[in-house]
Amino acid sequence: MKFVLFHLMPYRYLDFVEAKKYRSAWTVLPNSMYDPAKGAEEYASYIEQLVSGERLGFDVIGVNEHHQTAYGLMPAPNLIASALIQRTKTVKIGVFGRALPLVNNPLTIAEEFSMLDNMSKGRLVVGFVRGIGAEYHSSGINPAFSHDRFHEAHDLIVKAWTQPGPFAFDGEHFSLNYANLWPRPVQSPHPRIWIPSQGSSETIHWAAAPERKYPFVVTFSTAEAVEKYLKSYSAEAHNFGYEASSDQLGWAAPIYVADTDERAREEAREPLERLFNDYLPMPWEMLIPPGYTSLASTKALAKVRTGLGVERQTLEQLIAKGTAIIGSPRTVRERIEQMREKTGLGNMVCLLQFGTLSDELTQRNIERFAADVMPHLQDKKPATREAVPSA
Repeated sequence: MKFVLFHLMPYRYLDFVEAKKYRSAWTVLPNSMYDPAKGAEEYASYIEQLVSGERLGFDVIGVNEHHQTAYGLMPAPNLIASALIQRTKTVKIGVFGRALPLVNNPLTIAEEFSMLDNMSKGRLVVGFVRGIGAEYHSSGINPAFSHDRFHEAHDLIVKAWTQPGPFAFDGEHFSLNYANLWPRPVQSPHPRIWIPSQGSSETIHWAAAPERKYPFVVTFSTAEAVEKYLKSYSAEAHNFGYEASSDQLGWAAPIYVADTDERAREEAREPLERLFNDYLPMPWEMLIPPGYTSLASTKALAKVRTGLGVERQTLEQLIAKGTAIIGSPRTVRERIEQMREKTGLGNMVCLLQFGTLSDELTQRNIERFAADVMPHLQDKKPATREAVPSA
């Protein structure tokens, strides 16, 4: 199993009493509530936390993209990735949430990722998403075209990475007379592409197709939903004529580890409940704007996300549903092992800072997870041999 140290970079100084006057921490929350001096401190702390992932043995350190929200201060995740590249040597750098439909020219994403792959000497892992529903309100892009724009942007990016330029691209949503990528990526044929998702059946089918076989990562879902969607991916792969590998199956979840279950719950309660009750919620029409998903996917999403953003969630409810993994090292290990046994899970995307969790508790959580959970489950890495001085 491989482990990703993943970060959302929330704005922890939010005035939650004042924020309750607005429908959501997304799109409509006034940016007058953001203090740049405190935000600068947040970026510095969060980058240090991610950098520590290399020393502690994580396979990947990862960031995300979101816009106009206190939930995550990463409208330009490539900037964070660039900083991480300069501070690390061997760990892979993941940019797991580039929202392809929201850009006017997808070639810029291909260029930026190629730069990062060159700067990191081939350590880049990328994630392509459609963007959360709220971002279609803030961007002005018609959500009914999100699938088409995503697929077309993906095809242009992959073609730019793999085919000689210049070439012309004439699509329904994006057209270029000249696509001629400088620089080209280091990795061949291109950086590994992951697909984070909340379980759209269309996305699962597309990601599992034999010409792609992209790793699929279920995000912010109950354990029941994670199991369902990972098994659905494996079933799609089987229907395509191959068996999905563990490396294609991923789960992203908030995790907190302490000496005992009781202490873990005590320390994680307030920040976890802030995440799910204050940062994450949004009205249904903002989460799923008209045309954003098919009717079948909308109905399925409504079932697995019942209560999320509608009624307040307690830590106990989130643990019981398996949406968050909170407990002693043994409890956390067993929970991950159970999902691996049920689904073949091979990529664990670990949100070890969430909500208002302090720097001190976050770093303790990262180190405890790396010391007491990860070694029991992680794929063994090849031993590095020191050079022997010549006689």
